[in-house]
Amino acid sequence: MKKSTLLALACVLFAGASAFAQDAATQEVTYVEDPSQGYLFNRFRDNWFVTAEGGANIYFSHGDSERSTWDRFAPAAGIYVGKWFSPIIGLRAGANFLVTKGFADIRTPDARPSMINGKYNQKFNEVGPVFDVLLNLTNWWCGYHPGRKYNCVFYLGGGGFWTYSKLYDEQADGSFNCRGWKRNGDRVMTFRAGLINSYNVSKQVQIALDVRYSGLDNHVDEEGTKWNRTSHDLAAYLSVTYLFNKREWNAPVVPVCPPAENCDALRARLEAAEGRIADLEDQLKDALNKPVPEAKKAPLATIYYPINIFKLTKKDVMILTACADVMKDNPNNRYILTGWADNYTGNDQINTRLRHNRVNGVKKQLEKLGVPESQITATINAGNLCDLGEKYVALDRAVTIEQAQ
Repeated sequence: MKKSTLLALACVLFAGASAFAQDAATQEVTYVEDPSQGYLFNRFRDNWFVTAEGGANIYFSHGDSERSTWDRFAPAAGIYVGKWFSPIIGLRAGANFLVTKGFADIRTPDARPSMINGKYNQKFNEVGPVFDVLLNLTNWWCGYHPGRKYNCVFYLGGGGFWTYSKLYDEQADGSFNCRGWKRNGDRVMTFRAGLINSYNVSKQVQIALDVRYSGLDNHVDEEGTKWNRTSHDLAAYLSVTYLFNKREWNAPVVPVCPPAENCDALRARLEAAEGRIADLEDQLKDALNKPVPEAKKAPLATIYYPINIFKLTKKDVMILTACADVMKDNPNNRYILTGWADNYTGNDQINTRLRHNRVNGVKKQLEKLGVPESQITATINAGNLCDLGEKYVALDRAVTIEQAQ
């Protein structure tokens, strides 16, 4: 097999294997957002929300345990505006309202004149600004997922309350006059922590149960009470939250490639192609290692004749003149002149005579041009020079001049 043919086959097989590999790998690739690969922070105007809440609280201070438990429950409410800066961290600010009920050992202007179990009844309205830092525990521990319905959020914050209560003035006759709800001058600081159990009703709306602990400065309720004493409040709220603008978070986009439908068949085809390539490579190495046969040396010149003609033309003489110069420049070389005639026309007698006449005419012309007779051997060949068929018989009517080996 020729080297060029082997190289061509190798190239075809390599290209086929490459195309096969591309075919096997070319499947529909989709690109999706994958929150498990991390997330991106949204623009500042995104992920805002507003929350309204309402519920009940129970207040714990000195002596309050002597009051009926059900009588210690009081309403509470709040409204907030907030923003999530990431799926985990957020802030909110708003106003909180509490009604606190307790007992006092001493008579103060904000204590009702009537006594219960030897103690004075107290009731305060607390209202003021509060601030919270929000931590989404679900997204922190379990990773962010846009379709999640439940989220558990822990928060820690603080604020301050203005206190309003009914003030009672004692009259000269021992009776009391109620001046109604007034600010009693107290500014109560508070710190708080809570847990929000949130459920997504839709992409825009959440409902939640908020369980909260608050620590507050205590009001005067016994002799020697100091304002830095802390009282406690437990509350539970039901809340509704509305989410504005973009509510979800941008996640990195990753490619998803479907699995191959029939890996075993593809693997078998690939192995077969690799085997054929290896076989061709071996054949190519063998061909490259074989010695290249020496190419037959071409004739010095070939003189062609029309049918049944043996005389030389001026053009033939010009060619023979060049040949004579080469022969004379190489006196040690011998040259063989061979006369040819086609075997498709005429008969053997005519063709033999043509062969002799043609080769002798060339020999005489070379000698006339100065080539020694000793350098020239004239002969004839009864076959066809090219033997390409009757259509190309003109190529068989010639005299060839070759250097002797």
